[in-house]
Amino acid sequence: MKKIVLFLSVALLSLQMKAQVKTAQPSPSAKTEQVIGLTDVTVEYSRPSMKGRTIFGDLVPYDKLWRTGANKNTQITFGDDVKVGGKELKKGTYAIFTKPGKSNWDVIFYTDANNWGTPQKWDETKVAAKVTVKATTIPMNVETFTIMFSDFKTDAAVMNFLWANTEAAVTIETPAKAQTIASIEKTMAGPSDRDHYLAATFYKDEGEFAKAKEHIDKAISLRKEPAFWYFRQQSLIYSKSGDKAGAIKAAKTSLELAQKAGNADYVKLNKDSLAEWGAK
Repeated sequence: MKKIVLFLSVALLSLQMKAQVKTAQPSPSAKTEQVIGLTDVTVEYSRPSMKGRTIFGDLVPYDKLWRTGANKNTQITFGDDVKVGGKELKKGTYAIFTKPGKSNWDVIFYTDANNWGTPQKWDETKVAAKVTVKATTIPMNVETFTIMFSDFKTDAAVMNFLWANTEAAVTIETPAKAQTIASIEKTMAGPSDRDHYLAATFYKDEGEFAKAKEHIDKAISLRKEPAFWYFRQQSLIYSKSGDKAGAIKAAKTSLELAQKAGNADYVKLNKDSLAEWGAK
């Protein structure tokens, strides 16, 4: 009987330990993923609500550093180098801190993105960019703090901070135009040497040696700096095509380049092939 009571007590304690109360968060977390131009931008933040409180100048004091949300500091990640408010910002993840004022906000992009709230010790060297923008009164109350994107252009958009009857906005510019022009020029120029090299190795492995030979020759002609691995593939393709003289010539070139590069593996591979093909 005592063993049964003990067993039931342990089982009940185990169930109590596993049980967890789940409640709605007062400041739920949010994640916004947005493409601006050709650049991925992600914002992660917590969203407090007004709940009848006076926000700016009270709950969020004027001219004091704010985490720009609740709980952990707000984070923003850029997939490319961008401009924020006209200032250069490298790709990566930043904390967004703000200093809301009556007329203006300072929006600060801080390289240390892992703080619970604001940093215990502010480090000015970690400020990647600081932008001062106007604070605008809007004709309605936004109950829950919101970060959104608007006013999209080919290579830019506006990031809006909205809470209570206040809005502040920062323009984000991306390199979409330059990326598009580069893409057009690359496409119009045709396949690169690497494209032809990959095609050559594919056709070689598939046993289509005429096509492989065409692509490896094109790859070598397009490449600015000769590469021992390109000539190695050319020697193998020529050999498979029945062109022993061409294979030996390519292998000798690959061997010479590999020796200059100090690549012992390719030196041996070429020497072994040249011996196999009876090169003098």
